[in-house]
Amino acid sequence: MDLEQNPQQLIDAVNQVMPFGKYKGRKLLELPEPYLVWFHKQGFPAGKLGEQLGLMYEIKLNGLEGMLRPLLR
Repeated sequence: MDLEQNPQQLIDAVNQVMPFGKYKGRKLLELPEPYLVWFHKQGFPAGKLGEQLGLMYEIKLNGLEGMLRPLLR
């Protein structure tokens, strides 16, 4: 995911709704960090959702969640 070329990808990832599982219906930025850590260990799903979950994992791991909250719609 090349966020420098397309910042809209970051906005889209932050606002993407989890389509399945325990946290179905929550925006990816609002997923709990332990859930993202579990996904990281298990392997993220293939495709765009997996890339977005991986990005949310990195954001939470680096403590950047608060900085991105204003991007939530």
